[in-house]
Amino acid sequence: MPAKKSRRSRKEAGPPLAIDPVEHGRLIRGEHHDPHSILGAHPATHGRRTGSVVRAFRPDGQRVECMLADGTALELRPLGRGLFGGFIRDVSPPLRYRLRFHLESGDVYERDDPYRFLPTLGDVDLHLFNEGTHRQLWRFLGAHPRRVDEVDGVAFAVWAPSARRVSVVGDFCNWDGRLFPMRAMGSSGIYELFVPDLEPGTLYKYEIKTGDGAIRLKTDPVAFAVEAPPGTAARVAESAYAWGDATWVSQRRNRDVTREPLAVYEVHLGSWARVPEEGGRPLGYREIAPRLVEHMRRFGFTHLELLPISEHPFTGSWGYQVSSYFAPTARYGSPDDFRHLVDLCHQNGFGVILDWVPAHFPRDDFALRRFDGTALYEHEDPRRGEHPDWGTLVFNYGRKEVTNFLIANALYWLEEFHIDGLRVDAVASMLYLDYSREEGEWEPNIYGGRENLEAIEFLKTLNGTIAAECPGCFTIAEESTAWPGVTHPTSEGGLGFTFKWNMGWMHDTVEFFKKDPVYRRWHLDQLTFAMIYEHSERFLMPLSHDEVVHGKGSLLNKMPGDEWQKFANLRLLLTYQYTRPGKQLVFMGTELAPDNEWNHDASLDWHLADDHFRAGFARFLADLGALYRRSPALWRGDPDPAGFAWIDCTDTENCVVSYARCAGDEHLVVILNFTPVPREDHRIGIPSEGRYSLLLVSDELDYGGSGFAVHREVTTEAAPFHGYPQSLRLRLPPLGALILAPRRKSA
Repeated sequence: MPAKKSRRSRKEAGPPLAIDPVEHGRLIRGEHHDPHSILGAHPATHGRRTGSVVRAFRPDGQRVECMLADGTALELRPLGRGLFGGFIRDVSPPLRYRLRFHLESGDVYERDDPYRFLPTLGDVDLHLFNEGTHRQLWRFLGAHPRRVDEVDGVAFAVWAPSARRVSVVGDFCNWDGRLFPMRAMGSSGIYELFVPDLEPGTLYKYEIKTGDGAIRLKTDPVAFAVEAPPGTAARVAESAYAWGDATWVSQRRNRDVTREPLAVYEVHLGSWARVPEEGGRPLGYREIAPRLVEHMRRFGFTHLELLPISEHPFTGSWGYQVSSYFAPTARYGSPDDFRHLVDLCHQNGFGVILDWVPAHFPRDDFALRRFDGTALYEHEDPRRGEHPDWGTLVFNYGRKEVTNFLIANALYWLEEFHIDGLRVDAVASMLYLDYSREEGEWEPNIYGGRENLEAIEFLKTLNGTIAAECPGCFTIAEESTAWPGVTHPTSEGGLGFTFKWNMGWMHDTVEFFKKDPVYRRWHLDQLTFAMIYEHSERFLMPLSHDEVVHGKGSLLNKMPGDEWQKFANLRLLLTYQYTRPGKQLVFMGTELAPDNEWNHDASLDWHLADDHFRAGFARFLADLGALYRRSPALWRGDPDPAGFAWIDCTDTENCVVSYARCAGDEHLVVILNFTPVPREDHRIGIPSEGRYSLLLVSDELDYGGSGFAVHREVTTEAAPFHGYPQSLRLRLPPLGALILAPRRKSA
């Protein structure tokens, strides 16, 4: 039933309400870049009277009334093709009013007029963005609930410089792009609109009319939340989370993570644990948080690393094909739910690292691809804009606004979600123009080389910005080549990362352990080679998800021999990883030692924990993790060559390796026997004289080992060996590791 008009209704006749036919046509066709110049309230004169002309646009409108703040209702006159206008005497803009629409369908609704509000963006924001230096881009672009002129609503802003027209659409306008066209903010390429009466939770997209007249429906690149796949609409989000990790964040500023324990537990949230009673759904952020915390505490991990949790359409990409860089995936809950997960980790003493993907993005048409009808975020030239391995698109690192988008996104996770570190994916693919490309498929740089100069500059700026603005946070490069200076300071020509994944160590070590022990004696150099370049960078040693997918098999089944030998080898491998220089990462499920490789569509096989060998292996890994955390000799001297010393790495006859880890006056000694043959009387040189105690034996019965009898305490003999003036005689278990420490003398 039509709403009643106010008793104080005024009819107006005569003032110049119409607009230029060309402008009118552009509005009707959905091509007007500045609808505020037509719609809303504008100063006007009628004869000798001054006032305001109010215009509104509703293609399916029969009548439109302007409801003034004093209760007066002015009926607007039809001006043709959905445009209505009216003159208000003696009142100049700005003025407050609402519009009441009577539609052809018979429906009547009322709302504040979006076109009566001033821009919600400032010139400084626009300038910094175009300059490429707006470090808090998320406070400027995207959808922000705001109160403007005493009216609640949402301010939208998006970058689409080549668009003819941009509209915000959603359920609130039946996804009709004609109703809420946005205004272009000068030559900045930014479009802006404040839409009254919208609330957090509202779904929206941008409808873009491109230069060639095509209509594209796009998800907001700076959306803070997105509906769960397969839905692709952005969701207006507002955080109400109250953090409880102030102590952690404050202390983090003064930490030097390179000289602290760093044992990383790599997790894919969707397959860590599922709920079989509910169709096998993954645990949500809040459900998984306390379980992860207790699990990491049990095994002595220091940090949780999450495979990418930015929203992604294809679950099978494991998160590495990101469509919404500012939105935690809705598969597991809301952004505040994810904040809770990070907060709980911090409150319990665990850091959080995110996998971050600035190298490429998917071709899904609802996302970044040809966002405004042009190659906006990617290169136009497929030799630089397309990734041959993954069928994805490569960011244009030469465009300031694009690198601004990426750097601001990195800061967004560190600042808004208190993330401690970013593991930057696929750095090698960014550094080289010819990465995975054949002759003729790539274009040299301006000097004729294959280095991607723009990507190099981006990475340096990224790391320099994080170091300056987020002290205590760190970055890790997944870089698989011999690119020099990945972790060197940018002031010295380096890329400025804190750590680099040691892919060479991972490959060589796994290949060594896959060999039958009979043949290992001829391949000791494969195991020890990594120490030659160990201190050329600051390394993190990964046994990551990449090693247990795509037919590679599980880590356990890479090990040779029968079941007992497989587990003995696996304990030996982990001991070597934890006790050599550098930090370490293990993928979830390693603690269960499964027979099958990882399946991202299913839960980890938690029932395996009851198996005899696996229960013993879990006890071993828990003790190894605890020993690592309480032993400064295993991490404080990581950056220093003096923190590691070979005792013997050339014993091919026995296939035994030994070394010392040092930090100041403290040291530990590690001996690894890579054959299933026990050594009854094995002599090694030792750094200092006196008594040594065993801290860990990987062959313990309680770990599933053979229980080969070893000396729990041994005293050095004045017999020079391995370059030391004293030595020890030890019993070495088969496929076993010993970790010893000198007994501290009583005061």
